Amino acid sequence: MDEYIDIVDAKGKATGKSALKSIIHQKGFYHNTVHIWFYTSDGYILLAQRSSKKNICPLLWDVSVAGHIDAGESTIEAAIRETKEEINLCITKTDLHKIGIFDCFNSYSNGIIDNEFHHTYSCELTVSISKLKPQQDEVEALKLISISDFKELIDTIEKDNNHFIASNKAYYKTVLNHIEKVIN
Repeated sequence: MDEYIDIVDAKGKATGKSALKSIIHQKGFYHNTVHIWFYTSDGYILLAQRSSKKNICPLLWDVSVAGHIDAGESTIEAAIRETKEEINLCITKTDLHKIGIFDCFNSYSNGIIDNEFHHTYSCELTVSISKLKPQQDEVEALKLISISDFKELIDTIEKDNNHFIASNKAYYKTVLNHIEKVIN
Protein backbone atom coordinates (compact mmCIF):
# COMPACT_ATOMS: atom_id res chain seq x y z
CA MET A 1 0.00 0.00 0.00
CA ASP A 2 1.34 3.44 -0.91
CA GLU A 3 0.42 5.60 2.06
CA TYR A 4 1.55 9.14 2.91
CA ILE A 5 4.40 9.33 5.38
CA ASP A 6 5.92 12.31 7.18
CA ILE A 7 9.47 13.21 6.17
CA VAL A 8 12.00 13.92 8.92
CA ASP A 9 15.55 15.26 8.74
CA ALA A 10 18.76 13.29 9.32
CA LYS A 11 18.36 13.73 13.08
CA GLY A 12 14.73 12.55 13.08
CA LYS A 13 13.11 15.99 13.46
CA ALA A 14 9.86 16.72 11.61
CA THR A 15 10.20 18.75 8.41
CA GLY A 16 6.50 19.50 8.01
CA LYS A 17 6.48 17.67 4.68
CA SER A 18 5.06 14.30 3.70
CA ALA A 19 5.18 12.11 0.61
CA LEU A 20 4.01 8.75 -0.65
CA LYS A 21 6.00 5.82 0.74
CA SER A 22 7.12 4.90 -2.79
CA ILE A 23 8.62 8.37 -3.30
CA ILE A 24 10.26 8.33 0.14
CA HIS A 25 11.95 5.00 -0.67
CA GLN A 26 12.90 6.15 -4.18
CA LYS A 27 14.45 9.43 -3.01
CA GLY A 28 15.84 8.12 0.30
CA PHE A 29 13.98 10.61 2.49
CA TYR A 30 14.31 10.03 6.23
CA HIS A 31 11.13 8.79 7.88
CA ASN A 32 9.75 7.06 10.97
CA THR A 33 8.66 3.50 11.57
CA VAL A 34 7.41 1.66 14.61
CA HIS A 35 8.64 -1.70 15.90
CA ILE A 36 6.86 -3.72 18.58
CA TRP A 37 8.65 -6.69 20.10
CA PHE A 38 6.23 -9.05 21.84
CA TYR A 39 7.47 -11.30 24.62
CA THR A 40 5.87 -13.74 27.05
CA SER A 41 6.35 -13.69 30.81
CA ASP A 42 7.96 -17.15 30.61
CA GLY A 43 10.81 -15.97 28.35
CA TYR A 44 9.73 -16.26 24.73
CA ILE A 45 9.88 -13.67 21.94
CA LEU A 46 7.40 -13.51 19.07
CA LEU A 47 9.00 -13.37 15.62
CA ALA A 48 7.18 -12.62 12.38
CA GLN A 49 8.26 -13.91 9.00
CA ARG A 50 7.97 -11.18 6.39
CA SER A 51 5.60 -11.97 3.55
CA SER A 52 7.03 -13.37 0.33
CA LYS A 53 5.36 -10.36 -1.35
CA LYS A 54 7.55 -7.80 0.48
CA ASN A 55 9.99 -5.71 -1.59
CA ILE A 56 12.60 -5.70 1.19
CA CYS A 57 13.85 -8.89 2.87
CA PRO A 58 10.99 -11.23 1.91
CA LEU A 59 10.64 -14.32 4.12
CA LEU A 60 13.12 -12.96 6.68
CA TRP A 61 12.19 -13.68 10.31
CA ASP A 62 12.38 -10.50 12.36
CA VAL A 63 10.53 -8.12 14.70
CA SER A 64 7.05 -9.17 15.91
CA VAL A 65 5.26 -6.18 14.34
CA ALA A 66 6.65 -3.31 12.28
CA GLY A 67 5.35 -0.63 9.99
CA HIS A 68 5.57 2.91 8.74
CA ILE A 69 4.06 5.72 10.77
CA ASP A 70 1.43 7.38 8.61
CA ALA A 71 1.44 11.14 8.03
CA GLY A 72 0.05 12.92 11.08
CA GLU A 73 -0.01 9.76 13.17
CA SER A 74 1.75 9.42 16.54
CA THR A 75 4.13 6.55 17.24
CA ILE A 76 1.68 5.10 19.77
CA GLU A 77 -1.22 5.30 17.32
CA ALA A 78 0.94 3.59 14.69
CA ALA A 79 1.97 0.83 17.14
CA ILE A 80 -1.64 0.12 18.05
CA ARG A 81 -2.80 0.23 14.40
CA GLU A 82 0.06 -1.91 13.04
CA THR A 83 -0.47 -4.55 15.75
CA LYS A 84 -4.16 -4.80 14.88
CA GLU A 85 -3.43 -4.90 11.13
CA GLU A 86 -0.52 -7.34 11.14
CA ILE A 87 -1.49 -9.88 13.82
CA ASN A 88 -5.12 -8.93 14.67
CA LEU A 89 -4.28 -8.14 18.30
CA CYS A 90 -5.74 -5.19 20.20
CA ILE A 91 -3.31 -3.41 22.52
CA THR A 92 -3.43 -0.10 24.37
CA LYS A 93 -0.97 2.70 25.03
CA THR A 94 -0.30 1.39 28.54
CA ASP A 95 0.73 -2.02 27.13
CA LEU A 96 3.68 -0.45 25.29
CA HIS A 97 7.10 0.13 26.86
CA LYS A 98 9.56 2.33 24.97
CA ILE A 99 12.93 0.77 24.26
CA GLY A 100 14.29 3.63 22.18
CA ILE A 101 14.71 5.14 18.73
CA PHE A 102 17.20 3.48 16.39
CA ASP A 103 18.41 4.67 13.01
CA CYS A 104 18.51 2.13 10.20
CA PHE A 105 19.81 3.40 6.89
CA ASN A 106 20.04 0.84 4.06
CA SER A 107 20.02 0.78 0.27
CA TYR A 108 18.85 -2.34 -1.56
CA SER A 109 19.63 -3.80 -4.97
CA ASN A 110 16.01 -3.23 -6.07
CA GLY A 111 16.57 0.54 -5.84
CA ILE A 112 14.90 1.14 -2.48
CA ILE A 113 16.73 3.61 -0.26
CA ASP A 114 15.37 3.05 3.23
CA ASN A 115 16.39 5.69 5.77
CA GLU A 116 14.31 4.89 8.82
CA PHE A 117 14.15 5.77 12.48
CA HIS A 118 12.68 2.75 14.31
CA HIS A 119 10.58 3.86 17.29
CA THR A 120 10.85 0.64 19.23
CA TYR A 121 8.61 -0.76 21.98
CA SER A 122 8.16 -3.98 23.88
CA CYS A 123 4.79 -5.43 24.81
CA GLU A 124 3.84 -8.52 26.77
CA LEU A 125 1.98 -11.12 24.72
CA THR A 126 -0.79 -12.34 27.01
CA VAL A 127 -2.72 -14.49 24.55
CA SER A 128 -1.83 -17.76 22.88
CA ILE A 129 -0.04 -17.46 19.53
CA SER A 130 -2.93 -19.49 18.09
CA LYS A 131 -5.20 -16.46 18.69
CA LEU A 132 -3.11 -14.26 16.39
CA LYS A 133 -4.07 -13.91 12.73
CA PRO A 134 -1.22 -12.79 10.44
CA GLN A 135 -2.08 -10.29 7.69
CA GLN A 136 -1.24 -12.20 4.50
CA ASP A 137 0.30 -9.30 2.58
CA GLU A 138 2.62 -8.47 5.49
CA VAL A 139 3.25 -11.61 7.54
CA GLU A 140 3.94 -15.10 6.22
CA ALA A 141 4.06 -16.82 9.63
CA LEU A 142 4.59 -16.29 13.36
CA LYS A 143 6.63 -18.23 15.91
CA LEU A 144 7.76 -17.97 19.50
CA ILE A 145 11.42 -18.55 20.30
CA SER A 146 13.15 -18.76 23.66
CA ILE A 147 15.45 -16.03 24.97
CA SER A 148 18.39 -18.45 24.58
CA ASP A 149 17.46 -19.11 20.93
CA PHE A 150 17.15 -15.36 20.36
CA LYS A 151 20.67 -14.91 21.79
CA GLU A 152 21.97 -17.68 19.52
CA LEU A 153 20.45 -15.99 16.46
CA ILE A 154 22.15 -12.72 17.40
CA ASP A 155 25.47 -14.47 17.98
CA THR A 156 25.29 -16.15 14.56
CA ILE A 157 23.81 -13.19 12.71
CA GLU A 158 26.69 -13.03 10.21
CA LYS A 159 25.81 -16.52 8.97
CA ASP A 160 22.88 -16.99 6.63
CA ASN A 161 20.40 -18.00 9.32
CA ASN A 162 17.31 -16.40 7.68
CA HIS A 163 16.78 -14.22 10.75
CA PHE A 164 17.62 -10.59 11.29
CA ILE A 165 19.71 -8.12 9.31
CA ALA A 166 23.42 -8.42 10.17
CA SER A 167 24.00 -4.65 10.23
CA ASN A 168 21.39 -4.35 13.02
CA LYS A 169 23.20 -6.61 15.51
CA ALA A 170 23.60 -3.87 18.15
CA TYR A 171 19.90 -3.04 17.83
CA TYR A 172 18.88 -6.67 18.46
CA LYS A 173 21.17 -6.85 21.49
CA THR A 174 19.55 -3.72 22.93
CA VAL A 175 16.09 -5.21 22.39
CA LEU A 176 17.16 -8.47 24.03
CA ASN A 177 18.66 -6.67 27.06
CA HIS A 178 15.46 -4.67 27.50
CA ILE A 179 13.21 -7.74 27.31
CA GLU A 180 15.41 -9.69 29.73
CA LYS A 181 15.18 -6.82 32.28
CA VAL A 182 11.40 -6.64 31.90
CA ILE A 183 10.96 -10.40 32.36
CA ASN A 184 13.33 -10.69 35.36
